[in-house]
Amino acid sequence: MTQSSSANDAATALLHSSMPLCETLGMRGIKSDPDHVEIALDWDASLCTVNGMMHGGAIMALADSAGAVVAFLNLPEGAVGTSTIESKTNFLGAVTGGEVRVVSRPLKVGGRTIVVESEVWSNDRLVAKVTQTQIVLTA
Repeated sequence: MTQSSSANDAATALLHSSMPLCETLGMRGIKSDPDHVEIALDWDASLCTVNGMMHGGAIMALADSAGAVVAFLNLPEGAVGTSTIESKTNFLGAVTGGEVRVVSRPLKVGGRTIVVESEVWSNDRLVAKVTQTQIVLTA
């Protein structure tokens, strides 16, 4: 299920204003709530390596961005932000066209760290699985 167009626009605006790289790469917010964040990115030749395969760094940036948003939406009271301190990516397939979507969910929300799991999908195929740890930043 996807959100309405205005909710997608709001999710994209938040994504672009908080992480300008997301706008540069063309990422779009699809869904943003504390239990589930979804972001999309279209395949483009400018994001590829040889043979038209999307660069792993672009896929990792997509997953890291969604993980950051879900962590931010789960920050404890008094926290001012979050930052990735560890990320593990397993690539399971190549992206050679179409839209890539990442779905991120919190695995553990704590006072000092938040652990996030993300799945990256392309054409209904799971192409990467990412686990990351976000540190909770305080003033």
